[in-house]
Amino acid sequence: MAGHEAVVRPFSDVHRMGNKVVATLLHDPTVEGLDVALYMDGSASMEDEYGPRGVLAKLAPVKNLVEPQMRWMLEYLASKDRDGQVRVAYWATGDGSQLEEVGLLSAAQAKEFRFPGPRFYGKATVMLPVLRDFVAHMKQQVQHGARRGLAVIITDSQLSDGNDVRAYATQVAKEIAAGRLPRMSFVFVGVGDQVDEEQMEEVSHETYPGVGHLWCHRIADRMEEMAELVAVLVDETMTVAAGGTVYDEKGRPLKSYEGRLPAVLEFDVPAECKAFTLEVAGQRFTQPIPEEHEDEDHHEEEEAPEPVKAPEPASSRKHGRHRH
Repeated sequence: MAGHEAVVRPFSDVHRMGNKVVATLLHDPTVEGLDVALYMDGSASMEDEYGPRGVLAKLAPVKNLVEPQMRWMLEYLASKDRDGQVRVAYWATGDGSQLEEVGLLSAAQAKEFRFPGPRFYGKATVMLPVLRDFVAHMKQQVQHGARRGLAVIITDSQLSDGNDVRAYATQVAKEIAAGRLPRMSFVFVGVGDQVDEEQMEEVSHETYPGVGHLWCHRIADRMEEMAELVAVLVDETMTVAAGGTVYDEKGRPLKSYEGRLPAVLEFDVPAECKAFTLEVAGQRFTQPIPEEHEDEDHHEEEEAPEPVKAPEPASSRKHGRHRH
């Protein structure tokens, strides 16, 4: 980069062309410091969706409907995570209250990773261990720079412990409001016609003092719609504080963005301006402006560098049945 100025996060590239600055965002700064986890239902009702295993998998024509959805979701979620690795586990396994940890997976690993289902399908669908696991995970990750948490939870059936989930979520909200836990969001996705919509609404509609909503949810009619719905919900959840403002070194506003912040920011600066600050979602990011290339005027028409993008689904995005 001209001027030997370092590019700071969340920017991936910054260029100056006369009085115009073009800054490309590496990722959405509203999710700076985000740690993501994905919990996939491992109860017995999911067995048909994963399909046969072992020798039967080679003989039977039934396909694993979950695996391609898991791969796509993980690629997408890894693009949001602060270190590009998503915590993955099957839940509702064994007696219904157990978790089978898969591990930390990156987008590259997700492309080829096999998801045959849990070792032991569960006899119930108990969610409380998921919440406890994620809270414990976040307490650990805060020590390594995590500032916000996002848990994506997939189920195809009715919860066995809805009351316990609501009670525990209330305690989590109190800890967040008191500053003892970082902000957390839970994306709850139901799949198929065995999901109890009323129960999902009871869990998700709660608002908490000083926190607001912890949950958002949606229901997909078919497994093939699951990944797309997760992407929609995560986008909606993580861009609540959308928009932003760019300031010069003296705190004077240079440009304001309404709605969602674009991946490429373009704005004019005074000739003497040496740095700018982007304020978004209550955070401020100051970036030195590099010196202009001598031949920059020959490239003024060039397109800005492509930002890092989440993978696009093969089919058009569907919104499914949405309940707030």
